[in-house]
Amino acid sequence: MKRGAVERNFRKLKNQLSQIEEIVRHTKTKALWEHEAALRKKLKELREYEDAQLKDYKAVYNSYLELLEYVSVRLVDDYNKKNNTDFYFDEVVRKHFESYVKSGIMSVLITHHIPDLASKEFDKVFPANPKDEYREARRFNRKFYLHLGETNTGKTYNAVQRLKNASNGVYLSPLRILALENYERLNREGTKCNLITGEEEVIIEEAMHTACTIEKLDISQEYEVGIIDEIQMIDDDQRGAAWTRALLGLKCKEIHVCGAINTKELLIKILEDCGEEYEVKEYKREIPLEVVYKSFTSKDIQPGDALVVFSKKKVLELAYFYSDLGIKASLIYGDLPPEVRRKQYEQFINNENTILITTDAVGMGVNLPIKRIVFMDIKKFDGTEVRYLKSQEVKQIAGRAGRKGIYDVGYVAGAGSTQDFLEENLKSEDYSIEEAVLGPSEEILKIRGLPLKEKLALWITREEKKPYYRKMDISEYLIVLDSIKSYKLDEAVQWRLLKIPFDVSNGDMMDAFLSYIDELFVARRKVISKPEFLKKELYDLEIYYQKINLYYSFSRAFKLELDDKWVYEAREKISNQINDILLNI
Repeated sequence: MKRGAVERNFRKLKNQLSQIEEIVRHTKTKALWEHEAALRKKLKELREYEDAQLKDYKAVYNSYLELLEYVSVRLVDDYNKKNNTDFYFDEVVRKHFESYVKSGIMSVLITHHIPDLASKEFDKVFPANPKDEYREARRFNRKFYLHLGETNTGKTYNAVQRLKNASNGVYLSPLRILALENYERLNREGTKCNLITGEEEVIIEEAMHTACTIEKLDISQEYEVGIIDEIQMIDDDQRGAAWTRALLGLKCKEIHVCGAINTKELLIKILEDCGEEYEVKEYKREIPLEVVYKSFTSKDIQPGDALVVFSKKKVLELAYFYSDLGIKASLIYGDLPPEVRRKQYEQFINNENTILITTDAVGMGVNLPIKRIVFMDIKKFDGTEVRYLKSQEVKQIAGRAGRKGIYDVGYVAGAGSTQDFLEENLKSEDYSIEEAVLGPSEEILKIRGLPLKEKLALWITREEKKPYYRKMDISEYLIVLDSIKSYKLDEAVQWRLLKIPFDVSNGDMMDAFLSYIDELFVARRKVISKPEFLKKELYDLEIYYQKINLYYSFSRAFKLELDDKWVYEAREKISNQINDILLNI
């Protein structure tokens, strides 16, 4: 650029300075972002004239720099106020001055200062090896018994027999209905047992055993015998961390792990890394599975059939179809309350309903007298994409056919041209589960100077040193934190809110969740409202049931007065109404 043009541009910048300063100092904080970007742009232009030996250059440059600092300090203060942090301008830019002038204070804060600060804190709080988070468990002389194999082979039964003979113990389940089944079995057979799930606590006098859903495991307790059921869930992106936590942190002399054979190599790696003793027992089916090569059609339906689809909508469509033909069906799908699911199971077991129509929920749960599994589809939506079933999924579902003691053979059929696919997947070797999923522990609250959301976002980016671990999907945590950010809640409260189980993707449930936060933290109520029941359609009944559970879980999480009697009666009433609707399809 020619000398004359440089001088003209410089004079323009010099003359604008006082006006810009006047505007900036009277601008509200939320409108400062544009001024911050404009000031950096002017500083960039001034730097181009650094060697032009212009009069007052240094004074003008420093004035713009001071004005940028003024704006940046206000932006940092605003960030601190919104996020309950205590960052200081000087600390943020000290090591990153050039990046600050080029990209701005927030860029430096988020991409440099916070990660640098947090990295040191994370190293203190989270050991390089996840096993070292559970120091007390490492001091236990634990022995593992791995019961691994196919569905319907007695893996869990054998483990429960050992649990019954222990002085105290715990059974850990992925589903309330499985925890309930084993709670009832143990009490029925003379071993007093408590039941603890996200939906209820049933404490039996003098009981030394507990059946619970795995997320409710109290790792501060010591046990003689523990059972971790359905261990293949350890690689589930949302829930797998609960299995990893149990595997690493259960303080127990004797631990029985039950599940699919494709977890064997992973479990051995983890246990050997922990220095644990283990034995492996592999289970094979005694009842053979046989693929029916004739394509299934609606007229081929037989008593004892279980038709498998992959959505609630398809379950209901098939139920109406067979109802019109005079065939009664038990129905199972994910949104169904456990009490209803149980009634539907019982009606199938007792031959009140001759067939079962179900989602893949049947693959994990109560053993049923199913003669033939019929795959009405071989694709499912897994939350991300529509894909073909994996071999382990085919085996898990198909394995429900041919219950021992009732049938000599279990049959597997498919609609359309799916028989070769089913045969191939039943015979093929399963892919090995290669990674256990990790979740952030409450220790993350010890890291200061960062909002919880940012800490979680940084936690997810930290690479695991051991190749057989990976981080959980924290998207649901982030959705909740985004939804509650306006409440300015303490981090310990935010953490408790993250642990309340509900469907965060459902607008009705999120509204109910936020209304409880309003009642407790804005209105300062001592008791939260019971949900209101308005409609009697199937969807509304299912949502109302979930709201009852939310009322229960929220009250428990914050130790609020709770009407347990109402919860029990309301669940029973709604479950009966849902079951009546299904019976009348």
